[in-house]
Amino acid sequence: MLQYINEEDMADIKQEIEKFIEENFVMGRKNITLDPDKSLIESGVMDSTGVLELVMFLEERFSIQIDDEELVPENLDTINNLVAFLKKKGVAA
Repeated sequence: MLQYINEEDMADIKQEIEKFIEENFVMGRKNITLDPDKSLIESGVMDSTGVLELVMFLEERFSIQIDDEELVPENLDTINNLVAFLKKKGVAA
């Protein structure tokens, strides 16, 4: 059963994802800025290995299982896609 997730929870989740990405993929790289609507791969923030690291973080932090068929750009390519995906999974902060 999915629970209702309010916008404040989603803002907290977005902030936590941004912090993880900044600390693990952006730190020390002055030419990289995070835009929640830009592709994390196409903008050079992370590569395919980084996506796997991100998936492991999401699974551990939010106690979810991300299935192979869910590893698609519609779910994981941008910060906003990640937040929407977690909301569909019923994740709350």
